[in-house]
Amino acid sequence: MKSVLKEIIAKNKKEENAYKSAREAEIKNPKTPDARRDFLKKTALGGIAMTGMMGLGIEETVAQTTSKVSRASAPSELKITDMRYVLTNVMGGTAIIKIETNQGIYGLGEVRDAADVRYALFLKSRILGKNPCNVEKIFKSIKQFGGPARQAGGVCAVEMALWDLCGKAYNVPAWQLLGGRYRDKVRLYADTPQAETAAEQKKLIDYRMNDQGYTWLKMDVAISSLPPNSGTLVNDKFWRNKEGRLAQWGDRRNYMSYGNTEHPFTQIQITEKGLDMLAQRVADVREMVGWEIPISTDHYGHFDMNNGIRLGKALDKYRLAWLEDMVPWQYTEQWRTISEALETPTTTGEDIHFLENFKPIIHNRSVDIVHPDLASSGGLLETKRIGDYAEEFGIGMAMHQAGTPVSFMSNVHCAAATQNFLALEHHSVDVPWWEDLVTTVGGFKMIDKGFATVPLTAPGLGIELNEEVLKDHLHPSDKSFFKSTKEWNELRSHDRTYS
Repeated sequence: MKSVLKEIIAKNKKEENAYKSAREAEIKNPKTPDARRDFLKKTALGGIAMTGMMGLGIEETVAQTTSKVSRASAPSELKITDMRYVLTNVMGGTAIIKIETNQGIYGLGEVRDAADVRYALFLKSRILGKNPCNVEKIFKSIKQFGGPARQAGGVCAVEMALWDLCGKAYNVPAWQLLGGRYRDKVRLYADTPQAETAAEQKKLIDYRMNDQGYTWLKMDVAISSLPPNSGTLVNDKFWRNKEGRLAQWGDRRNYMSYGNTEHPFTQIQITEKGLDMLAQRVADVREMVGWEIPISTDHYGHFDMNNGIRLGKALDKYRLAWLEDMVPWQYTEQWRTISEALETPTTTGEDIHFLENFKPIIHNRSVDIVHPDLASSGGLLETKRIGDYAEEFGIGMAMHQAGTPVSFMSNVHCAAATQNFLALEHHSVDVPWWEDLVTTVGGFKMIDKGFATVPLTAPGLGIELNEEVLKDHLHPSDKSFFKSTKEWNELRSHDRTYS
């Protein structure tokens, strides 16, 4: 018994020394933010006196070995005291929120790209004073304020920040709180913009594959790229804007614009010439990439199910990884018709909020792959539940992501904890300062040769903000930096959804 206990004590001491060294190295690292450094100093792991313990009983030994351990915080006494934000210049304006507590630790979350930060600020009065470690309880109380796509941005931002806080409080990575991990690195797929020339396209692809090491790419196959008056489209002239473009994201204030008209209702059709041109574009990329690398496709434009099937059949021979969002996600039966007509896998989901709205498309086997955006689908735990549910029906899960490193790392933890995960999108491959917006706790490399690193010991999401870089990349519309938001403190509504 004594020899076993001696081994346990030696192992504990070794782990304690390694952990202490890692914390000391992070404290001394000049890139460590002051707030993080202060937190590490306050919560440094106390030394455990091991000497002379061999004569103690098991109960006394356990008591002695834990008596001097300083926890990362006192989780049961944590309370949310504030929520503040900064608006970054990522994707035309993406907000990072910071949820603060009475114990000096805070959590980071992100309001989905191009969504209004007020989706999150609206929730502040509903979470003040709550214990952030009760993540599911808080999520269920605020999820009623999340809707499709970016309307769920506030709910998901809060959920991310709560897991970051909870992980810091218990001093474990977020994936551990989700039930453990299946993988130590997460495969990424690199979004690849459509270039004007073949040479430019080859340069973008070479950078991703050869310089960065990505093993999965995604490209657009858009009818908006077909030349006007070229005999490639029917009924497109009616929908072009004053610049003569089919603006897929359209004018936000013009409800009847092309970009705001759902796909079945434009009655734009693709001619055989148009199909040939789009297929040739895919053929050119397939030749550049080769057959080993999966290629996913997206952003086709707004046309109906029948034209989607015609386009899909024209592309089947290139063995694409998937056809994404050919029609709106709400059209469950149309999706099933498309999927049954094609050999190429289909996917949708980046605008679906919460598991209950994924269930119809999963039950109906409408797509081959679900594709949630964690910043819309409910955050880390809800997205893992979506993946787990899809797995029961033999459906895989890819993940859409187009934000800052905060949502990126939230996705990494979720992907690590979900068995049927396929690949995670990285949308900012060509943004040189993107990774520098944060520092990683312990100094791990966030992205390495086309894979994201799963932090094995760093608590929470495993990142801290690099404030100096962040200040250099604020959105022009809002240059404030975590200013007071006390105007959002007061609860002014009775929110119960039943009588």
